[in-house]
Order: sequence, then structure tokens, then C-alpha cells
Amino acid sequence: MASLFSLSAASKASRSFVIHSRVQKYPQLRHNRFNCLQNHHVCSLSDFSSSRRKAVPSLFVCYSQPFQRPKQSHDARVFTTSQTLPSARKPRDYRPPEAGLISFLPASWIPYAELARLDKPAGTYYLFFPCLFSTLMAASYTHTPPLAVLETCALFFTGALIMRGAGCTINDLWDRNLDPHVARTRLRPLARQALTPFRALTFTGFQLLAGLGLLLQFPTACIYYGIPSLFLVATYPLAKRITHYPQFVLGLAFSWGAFMGFPALGVDPISDPTAFKGIVALYGSCVSWTVLYDMVYAHMDIKDDAKVGIKSIALRHEKETKAVLSGLAIVQTTLLVTAGALLNASPLFLVSTSVSTAGTLGLMIWKVRLKHASSCWWWFKYGGWFTGGGISLGLLAEYVYQRDQNDCQGEVLTSAWRELIYGHRPPLFS
Repeated sequence: MASLFSLSAASKASRSFVIHSRVQKYPQLRHNRFNCLQNHHVCSLSDFSSSRRKAVPSLFVCYSQPFQRPKQSHDARVFTTSQTLPSARKPRDYRPPEAGLISFLPASWIPYAELARLDKPAGTYYLFFPCLFSTLMAASYTHTPPLAVLETCALFFTGALIMRGAGCTINDLWDRNLDPHVARTRLRPLARQALTPFRALTFTGFQLLAGLGLLLQFPTACIYYGIPSLFLVATYPLAKRITHYPQFVLGLAFSWGAFMGFPALGVDPISDPTAFKGIVALYGSCVSWTVLYDMVYAHMDIKDDAKVGIKSIALRHEKETKAVLSGLAIVQTTLLVTAGALLNASPLFLVSTSVSTAGTLGLMIWKVRLKHASSCWWWFKYGGWFTGGGISLGLLAEYVYQRDQNDCQGEVLTSAWRELIYGHRPPLFS
């Protein structure tokens, strides 16, 4: 005889009640589908026929043995629920977003928007900053017109938005069995089962196709420089399982934009040794910065990571975190100044960038309280604007300065040519 197991309970005001009966008493019941929950095989039964003329909630019969189609002669306990089972896809403490951009989306789109982290854009900015640094450095190096620089930056920002979303989806697919055990991640779409892995994988395919379509808008050389970054994006979640330094792998992936600005503006790093040296120094600086801010970010999950076996640099260097952060800040600032010097930047860039970078990073390291998740999140969210914004302003000032210098040199050369051609006598129409 099959045993009865109650699948769930409603609220205290409408508790489910159990009715002991024989299935044979209800010939109106029809089997319509079968599901398997954990180790028990569940038969979902349809409602009573409409002839009963009263609302009857859905009926379920659960058997502890491997499923066999129940015979009418077998006893079973039939229990009722309030319309449907409590959905595992929407935990009791999950609340759909009520503010922000994604709150205006249809309900069926929200899990995909959350999967791409559209509600948490900080990661998009962090992915965009290396692209912006590289573009502004290349613009100063090549004296590119402002409109072309602006168009390139807009394309890079769109690409950062798409590819950061794809990276988050890949990460959540890897971590779908770990995220439910971490307080900060347990309400992510895959962790709360709002989406199936297949749908998430399909969504990843569309994101990558959109990224490829955007990459095709750049010069052909950008395609060859951009594709290798996909390998780093895919392997970062694996690094969390085999090394205490997954932040270094994340830095390699998130900083790849440092290679993209120069070919986007027509400079091939391989054929230009000076540009290549500057790019490598800039890339190293961005990698150091990524490890730094993600080490602060990792402190939010340090207890849960230790429980579920996720490795991080925060766990490895928990007792000397601020010393490691200080070392990374020094490396970042030094390599950034080196990149500018290799690319013949003016003292304006070297001084402004070094002061702003060292100052903002030093302030964050001093102020952040690593034992408080809210403090780590605040500095991760806004610290990027302080440091990245300072570097960007320094590079923008350098670009304007180099443009002015180039225009002045152009005017001097024009005057020299006029004197050479016309002598001291100006042309009739000047």
C-alpha cells in the first residue's frame, strides 16, 4: 500500500487537511502529468469534473516507492492544497524589484535581466573602464578627432554591458548548485529556480551573438584581439574551485579592454613596439586594480565561501588583507604611470593620474571595514567611480592637451610653408 506524504503546507489560516479515502471512490479523477520531486515520485491529478459544481483545489498523490501507476484498488491518502504548491522558483523572501529600470519590464523578463545583472551595473562600469583608458590613451597617441573617440567609447560601453551580462550568466550556470548556500546569491534566478539551466544557456548564446555583432562594428584587427577573452570569461568560475587566486583570472578577463582601444583607433600593437609596451603596462595596471577591488568584494561572502568550498584571495590572505591591498595599489599606480611614460605622455597626465589613483585607493583601503558586508559593498560600488573616474579625467586632460599641442604645431608648420612658398609676402587670398 502506498504511503502518503504531504508535499507542502499553506499558511496557518488555510492549512491543508488530509482526507482518507480510496482512489476508486473518485472515478472522475484523471491523470494528466507526472513529476518527480527529489527521491519521491509524484503523480499530479486533475481536479474533479465540472459536474461537482464546486471549486476543488489541485490534488496530489505522493508515493515513497518508485512510481507505478496506482490501481483503483489501492488505498491512498489524497490531500488538498490551496490551488497550487508553493513554488520553489519564488522563495518566501524573494520580492520582485519595485524600483529601477528592470521593475518596468514584464514579469517573465525579470529573471533574464537579473541574470545579466542589469539591476547591478557596477560590474559593467568596471569592465568598461579599461576600454575607456585604452581608447583615451590611443586617442592621445594618434591625435584622433573627438567624434571618432566618442563613437568608439559608446561602442565599448555597449559591448561591456552585453559581455558582462554573458559573463554573469556563465558564472551562474557554473555556480547554480553553490549559490543557494550563499546568503548573497541564493535569490539569483538559477539558484531560486526561476530559470532552468537550458534557458540560461540559450540566453547566453543570444548574448554572445549580440556581442559578436557588436564586435564586427570595429576594425577587423579588434576581432582577433577580442576573441581570446572569451576563454578567460568561461574559465573564471572554474578557477574558484582550484585556486585561491581566482581574482587574478577575473582580472585577466575584465582588463582585456586595455588591448582593444588601440586597434579600435587603427593602431596595431604588434607592428608598433612603443604602443605594445604601453598597452602591456596598462593591462598590468588594470589587472592589479581588478584583483584589488574584487578582494574587497570577496570579503562579503568570506564565511559562506569557506562553508561551501569556494576559494578566494580574501580567504587565503584574510589576516593581511589591507597589506595585500596596499601592495596592489602601489603596483597599479606604478604600472599606470609607466604606461603613460612609454607612450610619451606629458607631466600633466603623470602627475594627475598618479595622485588621483594613489589618493582614491588609499582612501578606500583606509576606510573600508572588511568585517562589514555593507561597507565592502559600498566601496566596491562607488570606489570604482573614484579611482576610474580620476584616471579617466587625467587621460581626458592629456588628450585635450595633446590635441592643442598638435594644433599649435600644425599652425607653425603652415606658417613655415607659407613663408617658404610666398616669401615674406602673404598670398592674395589667405
